[in-house]
Amino acid sequence: MNIGEKIKQLRTDKNLTQPQLAEAIGIEQSYLSKLENDKSIPSADIFQAILKALSINAANFLEGIDEKIIHKDLRHIPEVANYLNAGAAFRIHNIKKWLFGSAAACVIGLTLIVAGYSSLIFNSIQYEYISDGILLEGEPWDFISSWERYEAKDSCTYNVSDECQKKSEERAAKDKVMRARIRLDTLMTTSYQGKHIYKNVEGGFRVYEFKGDRNIHHAGNRYLMLLGTLIAFAGLFGFFVEFRLRKIL
Repeated sequence: MNIGEKIKQLRTDKNLTQPQLAEAIGIEQSYLSKLENDKSIPSADIFQAILKALSINAANFLEGIDEKIIHKDLRHIPEVANYLNAGAAFRIHNIKKWLFGSAAACVIGLTLIVAGYSSLIFNSIQYEYISDGILLEGEPWDFISSWERYEAKDSCTYNVSDECQKKSEERAAKDKVMRARIRLDTLMTTSYQGKHIYKNVEGGFRVYEFKGDRNIHHAGNRYLMLLGTLIAFAGLFGFFVEFRLRKIL
């Protein structure tokens, strides 16, 4: 829409004839006709008089008029210049907010990706502890697997006497009992608890010995990386949209 069409539209919306509006503005009808037919451009004083006669502001008048025409023919008018400057400032403010939001999304997304990849939130290392079986009160922590170390030494290694034969049978019987007591149990922790972990259980207690650590793929880290990728992509898309809109506008 051009300037003349806008003046005519506003006049008809107010149910005014050309003579009535011309009188309200304080100009000749012939001059108003020139304005409505785009054969003349209103001066700053005439523009203010038009606004007053129609009881509107500059924003109401400029709404719908081609922006190129506004810049070319009306920018010399203070009210129009103020309107354009305010619009430019508003657009710049929105662009800054858009860019800040896009940058924040990229930073947050990359942070989540790094956190997931480095297992900063969800620990991907587990520590393995193994217990041979249930120990009785007074027994050392490795008694089940190394009970022979705690037996009294004898001199029956190369002796085949009846007494040594009896001791050998007793050792074999005890070895059978100790083997029967072996009930392996594994305890996995997300933090190092020391070389041994003691836990009271029914019938005695267990001692879990540290065997090593291993990396696991925690699902939380995968979700963090996926979420971070989506947020970072949204931030990059925001930059792209802002760039395209700036070229269009």
